[in-house]
This record gives sequence, C-alpha cells and structure tokens, in this order.
Amino acid sequence: MTHGPQTLPSFFLPHGGGPCFFMDWSPPDTWRGMEVFLRGAVAALPRPRAVVVISGHWHAPAFTAGAHPAPPLIYDYYGFPPHTYELTYPAAGAPALAADIAGLLAGAGLPAAVDDTRGLDHGVFIPFKLIYPDADIPVVPLSLHENMDAEMHLKAGQALAPLRDDNVLIVGSGMSFHNLRLLMTGRADTPEAAAFDDWLTNAATATPLSRARQLANWESAPGAQIAHPEAEHLLPLMIAAGAAGDDAGMRIYHEKVMSAPISAYRFG
Repeated sequence: MTHGPQTLPSFFLPHGGGPCFFMDWSPPDTWRGMEVFLRGAVAALPRPRAVVVISGHWHAPAFTAGAHPAPPLIYDYYGFPPHTYELTYPAAGAPALAADIAGLLAGAGLPAAVDDTRGLDHGVFIPFKLIYPDADIPVVPLSLHENMDAEMHLKAGQALAPLRDDNVLIVGSGMSFHNLRLLMTGRADTPEAAAFDDWLTNAATATPLSRARQLANWESAPGAQIAHPEAEHLLPLMIAAGAAGDDAGMRIYHEKVMSAPISAYRFG
C-alpha cells in the first residue's frame, strides 16, 4: 500500500465497562490507567476530517454505516447512576461519508447499508468523550455483521483501507478480553486469559499475511473461548487490522483491569 503524507493509522481500543470513566468505582482507580491511555491515544496524530467507529455493541444483517447528521446517544447500559444517562457527546455525523463507506463495502462484494436514524452507542461515545472531548470531529458509527465471521470482518477492513489516505480515522472499539462472568467476579486472572492475550498480541504484530491468517482463525487460539464466549467485542479488531493493509501492528496499551489482561493495538 502506498501512502501519502496524511495517511492515518487504524486502531483497536478498549471502551471500558458501561460509563465507567464518568462515575465512582471501587476501587477508585480501576479504570484510571485506561482513561489516561484513551485521552492520549491519538493525541500525536493529525486532526482527521472524520472518524469511523466500529463498536462491539452494534451488529446488523449487513455492514451498516450510520448516516444521521446529528447522531443521538444510545444509553445501552443498565443499572448505572442516573447522571450517566445524561452524558452528552454532540458530535456531528457525516452522511456523505456513510454513503461512501457503504459503497466501498458493496464494491468489495460485502452486504452493506446505511441507516439515517442510528445514534452512537456507549462503545462509541464513552471512549470518544475521552479521545476527542470537544466532540468537534464528525463520527460515523459502523456496525458489525451479525454473522460474526472473522474473515468477513477482515475483508470489510480491507475495503475501508482507502479511507486512511483520505484523512479518515478508523477505530475498532471493543475489549481484548470480554468474559463478563469472570470480570464481574474478579476471576479473570487465569492462565487462559494470559495465553489469549499473548496470542492476540503475537497475531496483531505478525507480518500482514500471517496476521490475517491468524486473526481469521482466532477461535482456535489458546484461551479464546474463555476470553471471548461471544465474538462481538473482538471483531472490531478484525476491521482495524484489515484496514492496515501491509502496515505493521503494534501493541500500544496493556494493563490488568478487573483482573483481566486488556490490550490495545495500532496499525500503521
């Protein structure tokens, strides 16, 4: 892939647990390291003209780009303090970009659609309140495909790769470990969780051909079924990695949070 001077990397970032960064937690510093990381994650980059965010909290029968000109917020978390349902993030949408995204995906033979009613779920607005707190960069949410097929999501990323040369930032928003039962009981510090985190980092930082092959077969990785009983919080990584083309991946964050190893990756 030949890049111009403004080519942006793609990212896979953790979005935490519900509105965790904007409420009291016990212990108080549970999410502090992740918050600090997210606040600085893209600070050194040129300002993008828009951000495409693939959240683990939206899946649809086709890859669907949100085309609302002023996307509302979707408070899709439950049992949290009342003030967390009043958080705001008034970023504009980018309907023309949403149409372009659907066109790139369809052009690659993938099922694609636009939705001009969809808002921003918490996998988008919670981390981006930290990443771009002024909400002054347009945001286009993009769904996963409900079939949860890793190879198809890698291909979707490949289709979106040209956006990186058009000053559009591609961000997969999920969690590298997402077994809620183990997280909520503080029992995520297991050999399986560590093995999967090691495998994921080796796969994400492998040569591009090997990276794609390994990620497509993530379900057979050591610890995979423990780390991800369901795929939806890992698949945003596939789109970010697919968009990387021949660019290298690197781990840019690693921390134990609620006893689980959590990692983030940058491509390019």
